[in-house]
Amino acid sequence: MIRFFAAFFFSTLAFAADRPNVLWLTSEDNGPNYGCFGDKYAVTPNIDALAARGIRFKRAWSNAPVCAPARTCLISGRWAPADGAEHMRSMVPMPTGHKMYAQVLREAGYYCTNASKEDYNLDRAKVKGADAVWDESSGKAHYKNRATGQPFFAIFNDTGTHESQIRRRPHTLIHDPAKAPLPPFHPDTPEVRHDWAQYYDNITTMDSGIGKKLAELEASGLAEDTIIMLYGDHGAGMPRFKRWPYNSGLQIGLIMYFPEKWKHLAPKGYAPGAASDELVQFIDLAPTLLSIAGVKPPSYMQGHAICGSHPAATPNNFIHGFRGRMDERYDCTRSTTDGRYVYVRQLMPHLPYGQYLNYMFQQATTRVWNDLFTAGKLDELQSRFWQPKPAEELYDLQSDPWETKNLVSSKDHSADLERLRAAQDAWLLQTRDLGLIPEAERLAVAKDGSPADALKDWPFHHILDAAKLAANRAEGAEKLAPLLKHENAAVRYWGAMGHLIRGSADAAALKPLLQDKSASVRIAAAEALGDIDTLLASASVDEKPYLEALEALNALDRLKSRLGPQKAAVLALPSKAPKSVEKRLQEYVARLMEHIRE
Repeated sequence: MIRFFAAFFFSTLAFAADRPNVLWLTSEDNGPNYGCFGDKYAVTPNIDALAARGIRFKRAWSNAPVCAPARTCLISGRWAPADGAEHMRSMVPMPTGHKMYAQVLREAGYYCTNASKEDYNLDRAKVKGADAVWDESSGKAHYKNRATGQPFFAIFNDTGTHESQIRRRPHTLIHDPAKAPLPPFHPDTPEVRHDWAQYYDNITTMDSGIGKKLAELEASGLAEDTIIMLYGDHGAGMPRFKRWPYNSGLQIGLIMYFPEKWKHLAPKGYAPGAASDELVQFIDLAPTLLSIAGVKPPSYMQGHAICGSHPAATPNNFIHGFRGRMDERYDCTRSTTDGRYVYVRQLMPHLPYGQYLNYMFQQATTRVWNDLFTAGKLDELQSRFWQPKPAEELYDLQSDPWETKNLVSSKDHSADLERLRAAQDAWLLQTRDLGLIPEAERLAVAKDGSPADALKDWPFHHILDAAKLAANRAEGAEKLAPLLKHENAAVRYWGAMGHLIRGSADAAALKPLLQDKSASVRIAAAEALGDIDTLLASASVDEKPYLEALEALNALDRLKSRLGPQKAAVLALPSKAPKSVEKRLQEYVARLMEHIRE
């Protein structure tokens, strides 16, 4: 037996011996705010030097504008909504038979390290061979610990650019806040200018760390055998960037460098200092990594390898983004771009862009922006963030890079609108986006298993049609009637949501749903009717499943001005989640209860 495993180990090493090392240098909450991407305010000499040796991608997207769902797409090579993992800290099992890319690489003989953030929405304890995902995942993980001659894949992640570091005080600014490039939708105040300047300071500090990692690689003698990829995990850690799936929230500064020995694995158009217009997204990076390592990406990965030994036959014509629950607050947004136009579909348009989110409101920019809106001191563009959303948005990045002029009603852009609508519909149907099924409902069906496995037979085309109808306020409420009686719970849910979105509250149509077997349907109908008692019945984390309570508490918070005699019962609800709830989810109920009590 010992001889067998020894033979297996050394044969695996031999299989991987003449393969490139791959180094990923990643950072958090920063878009392409580097000098090499044309940002004149940025001070990033090391990143700029790497770009001068390699290729930068001008049209690269993270698929989610917040860390955990974005990393879920990275680690799996799949759309997080396809697996029911699009909500922040979802913690769902992967579909049967699926593996994280590091597991596949390790099987091919690679030494895989992660220093050190994981933070994906997949339940690691339920991944087969979970201990074998990484050779090491910690702050001490390093490629230098591999076996002699073994190729490595290593991630070094810089957390100094994270949103939380923008609000760190005291801080002596390096960048001049008076010169900070403010987006037109942010108010021009000292607080906003300070936050933007500190954001750029953090990027400069991160750039210094990148320089040290590159120097370390050079000193190790491994530089000529190591392919380097650099990127941030989504857009800037500022409101209306992070958490919003516009280009501003999704565009990343992706750079790749291939040493001479491995240039045959490089993407099309590779040359020192080159810039690519190819559409690239996070779900492409896992299959690209495997392809560079000489491994054919498994068929369950939904991205396209953009280079390597197994490149995709055709490039992406469109890339996509999504927004689901952000911490304690629910939303449902999908976006699609062809590189010039960005199409955004808001499936919960009755909710404002800037829902109160405890973590986001700890930043000075968010607070002052909201305070000025409340005081009526903002212009129309700056006020939009705090108001309900249109059901659809279309922006031309060529003439409107800040995405401020909605072209949905423009006759000159009707063909572009239809083209991107159709592309998004095709994507949603092909991937079976489980984000259109309410979270509590799909987990009630899946129980402890994979939502993708448990819901594979649900009529997704009917669910998508129902969601689109519900969000379209131009359609009369009478068209929602068939949805309310549909056999599928998700379709009934969107029927109830359609009334809530329109504010129609048809009592005769909705009251039967207060007895629905689906908690999510009951909650949506109760909110539309303002039925506090029904919401109270689902809102206690001591008595109901955690995510059912979270959905009900969101509704109660939106109705808190109408609580009346039930106010005491609402305020008496428990605010501490059971210990059985995943640790990073526990605080969300407490945050909602705190806001309800204000």
